[in-house]
Amino acid sequence: MADKYDNMSMEERAEFDKQAKQKEEEEQATLPYKWNQDLTSVSVTVPLPAGTRAKNLNVEIKKTKLKVQVKGSDKPILEGTLFSDIKEEDSTWSIDDGILSIELEKLSGRTTMGAWWPHVLTHHPKIDTTKITPSNSKLSDLDGETRGMVEKMMFDNQQKQMGKPTSDERKKIETLEKFKASHPEMDFSNAKVN
Repeated sequence: MADKYDNMSMEERAEFDKQAKQKEEEEQATLPYKWNQDLTSVSVTVPLPAGTRAKNLNVEIKKTKLKVQVKGSDKPILEGTLFSDIKEEDSTWSIDDGILSIELEKLSGRTTMGAWWPHVLTHHPKIDTTKITPSNSKLSDLDGETRGMVEKMMFDNQQKQMGKPTSDERKKIETLEKFKASHPEMDFSNAKVN
C-alpha cells in the first residue's frame, strides 16, 4: 500500500487522503463515544441516557480493559480491550451534564511512551495515526526521554518529506564512511546502506 501511495501524484494523494479521512470520520461517528488523545493520555466522552447519575453506572477501568454499563441494563454502552495498557490508578471518570468523561493515562514504557493509539478499543475501527497533527504543546513540557523521542520523530519525518536519509540511515552512512576511511585498500563501489 505504501509503495502505491508513494507512486501517486500530489493530486492523487490529496484525493486518496480526502476519501480515507471521510471514511475514517464516518466510522468514528458510529462509535458510542468520542475520543481524542495526546502523547500521555486518551480522553473518552460518552453521552448517557437522560437522568443517568454516577450511582446508576458501572464503570470499570482496568489496565487492559474498559467497560461502561448502566446498572440493570442487559448490554454495556461500551466494553472491550484497550489498544494499549494504561495506568489504572491514574485513570479517572466523572459525569457532567449527561456526559461521562473518562481520562485514561497511557502507560509509560519503551514501546508505548508517546505512541498514538489507532483506536481506544481493539474491536473498533482504526484511525490513521500518521495523519495526526499534535496540538501545539511545548517540547519543554515533556520529560527528557519523551522529548528526545518526539524530536527524533519530527526530524525523521522532515527528512523523509525532503527525500533525505533519516537519523538511523545517517548513522549507517557515517559508519560506512568511517570504515571506508580506515580500509582504503577495499573496494566499496557496490556497498549499499539498508
